[in-house]
Amino acid sequence: MVSSSSSPSATAAAVVLAVALMTTTCFHGATAQLCEDYYDSTCPDAYDIVKQVLVDAVQSDTRIFASLIRLHFHDCFVQGCDASLLLDSVPGMPSEKTSAPNNGSARGFGVVDAAKAALESACPGVVSCADILAIAAEISVELSGGPSWGVLLGRLDSKTSDFNGSLDLPEPTDNLTILQQKFSNLSLNDVDLVALSGGHTFGRVQCKFITDRLYNFSGTNMPDPTLDASYRAFLTQRCPRNGDPTALNDLDPTTPDTFDNNYYTNIEVNRGILNSDQELKSSPLAQGTTAPIVDQFAASQDDFFASFAQSMINMGNIKPLTDPSRGEVRTNCRRVN
Repeated sequence: MVSSSSSPSATAAAVVLAVALMTTTCFHGATAQLCEDYYDSTCPDAYDIVKQVLVDAVQSDTRIFASLIRLHFHDCFVQGCDASLLLDSVPGMPSEKTSAPNNGSARGFGVVDAAKAALESACPGVVSCADILAIAAEISVELSGGPSWGVLLGRLDSKTSDFNGSLDLPEPTDNLTILQQKFSNLSLNDVDLVALSGGHTFGRVQCKFITDRLYNFSGTNMPDPTLDASYRAFLTQRCPRNGDPTALNDLDPTTPDTFDNNYYTNIEVNRGILNSDQELKSSPLAQGTTAPIVDQFAASQDDFFASFAQSMINMGNIKPLTDPSRGEVRTNCRRVN
């Protein structure tokens, strides 16, 4: 702290030094930290540029916001938030896009390409693809009626893809024990699990991810007993036996394109469309762990929004790549420089 007797020049020097010390944590380096104002001097319009691309994209694709936040999830859960998911396959390095959890369901890559192109035009070689995913996720939630949060930035893009790692992404069929373990492996707790699962409050899901619950739950040749009977009847019309496995269904049939807490009110009445959703409330293990959190978020959208925003920040901090000896700012998100 500068004493009241210090000269103006000394005070100014101290302020400059303090700002410099704070700012250095935003520079790339092996121990660098992420910060909200990372691009303030190098690409001050980065957020608005990405936002305009998304505003344009949603005009022709109402699903795009949910798809973009899913890209961020699936990227961060595999070797950290480093845009490894965006890399195309090359000899010796198969893409995460081609793994079972992503192939045919992960989408929105063209919009990320458009955002990258716009940013490269405005400030070449500055904004990483990993940060584009983080920014796009926040904008997607906010424009859908959800919370906003200060996006921490300063990630570099990986030079590798981890196909095998992507095989261990959270699955729609996972039980609560498996889900908790997968989140714990990344230092995310039960609140993070329940809050981030709330991303299923908008978007669509293919029939192939729910047919087991409708017709052959856990190999019993019977439906999932936790699924509300009238909702099950509705879904069997949407996803008949031997029907189109890629047919789409609203993850939240009440407000399918709005980010709200209806995901949790649906679970409360056994209308979670995915097994991994309903497990948060109906699993015997949930009563002392995740079920009370579901109850809280169902009762209070404000509580859900606050927890979701914090959990997105927590997820965005999974092994951020900031060491320039290991990462880079890709010119094209689909390939290394």
